[in-house]
Amino acid sequence: MRIGLLGGTFDPIHVGHLVAAVNVRHELSLDVVLLVVANHPWQKIGQRPVTPAADRLALVRAAVEGVEGIEASALEIDRGGISYTADTVSELEERFPGAEIHLVIGADVAMQLGTWERIEEVRTRVRLVVVNRPGSAAVNPGREGPLARWKADAVEIPALEISSTDLRDRSATGRPLDFLIPEPAIRVLRERCLYGQER
Repeated sequence: MRIGLLGGTFDPIHVGHLVAAVNVRHELSLDVVLLVVANHPWQKIGQRPVTPAADRLALVRAAVEGVEGIEASALEIDRGGISYTADTVSELEERFPGAEIHLVIGADVAMQLGTWERIEEVRTRVRLVVVNRPGSAAVNPGREGPLARWKADAVEIPALEISSTDLRDRSATGRPLDFLIPEPAIRVLRERCLYGQER
């Protein structure tokens, strides 16, 4: 089995996340791409309040409903505590023996891999997929640079300049979220009064 692992805070999920997931699945012929919702994302500690994990998972589930080969995963939430990719990879290996795990990250994240917890353990157990956007500084796995020792692929996706930070601000100020967040996720966002929304 060929599994894509796209982890994130998804606070909130948006169409950029889904575009990355469907393009990676298509380009690499993956069986499934799991959008793994972080329980307690260590990168965000002390930076800003993070929306409760159950709410973020509900948004992701709504966003991917009916999208073939893309699934929401509560794996890190069910495990509890701080979310580390090394632990998630171990759990996926236990659940899917013999599966080939493709860790999907953005080009910006590729430059920060050295800061990750137990990164060498991750490197030996996954194939890295770097998502590049036209117009951005592309990261191409090769013989030199920070990804030289990784088994890795690069996938180019359409340039969509969407950020979760901007979407939270748009929601709080009552500006439209249409076509930036999938409509089913917008409904959940409003039902749960997230990001300043009112019932």
